Amino acid sequence: MHLSRTAAVRVIPPEVSSRPAVIARGSDAIIAEISAGLLARRAATSPKYLYDSLGSRLFEAICELPEYYPTRTEAAIFARHGADIARAVGEGCTLIDLGAGNCAKAASLFPLLQPAQYVPIDISRDFLNEAVLRLQQRFPAIDMHALALDFSSTLALPDTVRQQGRVFFYPGSSIGNFTPHEAIAFLRRLRTDGASGAGECSLLIGVDLVKDSATLDAAYDDAIGVTAAFNLNMLRHVNQLIGADFDVSQWQHRAFFNAEEGRIEMHLEAREALVVTWPQGERHFARGERIHTEDSYKYTPRSFVELLREAGFAATRTWTDEAGWFAVVHARAMGLA
Repeated sequence: MHLSRTAAVRVIPPEVSSRPAVIARGSDAIIAEISAGLLARRAATSPKYLYDSLGSRLFEAICELPEYYPTRTEAAIFARHGADIARAVGEGCTLIDLGAGNCAKAASLFPLLQPAQYVPIDISRDFLNEAVLRLQQRFPAIDMHALALDFSSTLALPDTVRQQGRVFFYPGSSIGNFTPHEAIAFLRRLRTDGASGAGECSLLIGVDLVKDSATLDAAYDDAIGVTAAFNLNMLRHVNQLIGADFDVSQWQHRAFFNAEEGRIEMHLEAREALVVTWPQGERHFARGERIHTEDSYKYTPRSFVELLREAGFAATRTWTDEAGWFAVVHARAMGLA
């Protein structure tokens, strides 16, 4: 079916969207959050700070690497089961793309889903704006409202977002960046904050599945070092955000599968003893001491469906690749109608 309705793209800056927690460069909240993480007994930063404009582009490059199977495996699921997924979701939906990045994953589904409205949300405003403006040239009939905000703590959608048929699209196994407990809390917030007045709310989500550790390790520590550059770039971003003096050359990327916790861990490790300072504090790092930058939890299909249930979503369909490496799940919010 060809969409004939024309629409204009509207990129909504954070200051005019409705009550989101916004990533604003140098804000007191950001400085406090990053400082607390750096000063913790085991230093850590939120993975959201990996995604400035350069970080977003480096992640695009990661998705092209032979070692990084999630992107191509998920894409193959959409290609093979797209018509079935579209039947489960329904045409004319309001597609809300969480962590949209370059919007390519959602755009690949447009011919099948035929969304009435597309609402990409991403923390990197400049990168998002560029992606949506390009996308509008390809799909001028789809109403697009881009939101630059951090949806990890709250999600208050403006009135410009249609209430009908809201479908939250969360591909790429980004849900794995949360601990299971945090993932349940996040999905519960999504269910309550993001539901329309009519209670219409569903979820189309990608989840990485448990597999051998060698495959997992290689996916997060590639041979040519793109993931290392992505991780190290966060130090440059933190320097900009809080006025720190990290020297990227003093750090190295570490990534590995923690089988006991069921997750990939990414760290930045000090190559030597060093001191990092910023206006609100300083931290002495011993040689070999690490900053924990990201986790990526892996699930079985059964354990993830149970997680959804605890969050108030009932899984309606699950699609996987032949090897069982990745899953795409459609689920409907329970008890909102």
